[in-house]
Amino acid sequence: MKVMIVVTHLLGSGHLARALTLTRAFRAAGHSVHLVSGGQHVPHLLKEADDVTELEPLRSDGVNFTRLLDRHGDVAGPQIFDDRVRVLLSCFDQIRPDVLITELFPFGRRVLRAEFTALLEAARAMTPRPLICSSVRDILAPPSKPAKAMMADDMTAQYYDAVLVHADPDITPLEMSWPVSGKLQPYLQYTGYVAADDAGPHPDRAGESEILVSAGGGSVGDPVFEAALGAAVLTPDRTWRLLAGGKDAEQRAGHLAAQAPANVIAEPTRTDFRQLLQHVAVSVSMCGYNTALDILQAGTPAVFIPFDDGGEVEQGLRARAFARLDGIEVLLTADLTPETLAEAVARVQRAPRRAPRADLSGGAGRTVEIVATLRAGMP
Repeated sequence: MKVMIVVTHLLGSGHLARALTLTRAFRAAGHSVHLVSGGQHVPHLLKEADDVTELEPLRSDGVNFTRLLDRHGDVAGPQIFDDRVRVLLSCFDQIRPDVLITELFPFGRRVLRAEFTALLEAARAMTPRPLICSSVRDILAPPSKPAKAMMADDMTAQYYDAVLVHADPDITPLEMSWPVSGKLQPYLQYTGYVAADDAGPHPDRAGESEILVSAGGGSVGDPVFEAALGAAVLTPDRTWRLLAGGKDAEQRAGHLAAQAPANVIAEPTRTDFRQLLQHVAVSVSMCGYNTALDILQAGTPAVFIPFDDGGEVEQGLRARAFARLDGIEVLLTADLTPETLAEAVARVQRAPRRAPRADLSGGAGRTVEIVATLRAGMP
């Protein structure tokens, strides 16, 4: 099959990382994949990716997803949106895919509805028509108005053949965050969680017995890092490793290092993060989809500090669902202090150890199987 996956990450890079995991799974099964990315360039994710088209990049203005900024940080003007549609449709026309997958839309990215609708109209008009799927994570941002859920239902019925839900319905069913109507229900296809393959141990056992703190890119992780620096002062016998992400990771890591006590290592995000998790004593992080699954895969004791700025609830719902497992605690931003963080770290270390979940990487392969079966069943 020729597969085209379209993804736009507006804040973090989790949506892109998940799309790349699916890309690798399709290719491993012998299919060709072209990925279209509409968010900011993420070098450490895209450096080894082939067959990628990058649209003129957009990002949200913090947690305001209705206000989009261009590569210079200015409010995106009409010309950028026109250029994105032109490149997107040109790419679709050149590839003429057997399968089109839109990541998150129509359950999110409503601000980009015009470009997605143009793409879906082109797909529907193509002969033979491709299989059209939406790809969504386990927890969605609940619609603030019934009209938003109705729009998703209507778009799904009008254009889509399936909604691929990358979750285990026994742990995080879509109903936990989204009003699943009778109209939407028949389209849902649960794939299991989509995680990268097990990274295995670090060859140098890097991170041994450390407290590993990661908090995404940009300023959203600042409260976590600030609390971690204070908690390190309270636990001078433990080594804390802080990983700063984002385009300015070097600068942010340097700023953290300048404030840090002697038992803190501050550095930019590492490509061997998932291997570090095999050896650290505790992980401290927010609770984005990919990071949470990395932690479950490794079996690492964890303190989740879910991102909740601007009324965001996705990470909080996920964190509470996963906190039913041994060795996981949730610490809300409102309760985050150096003292509460140090106490939570100590508690999860004392908790019974969870077994690593090596089975989580199966969701990507299951996604490929579901898509192939649906495509084979089309006229």
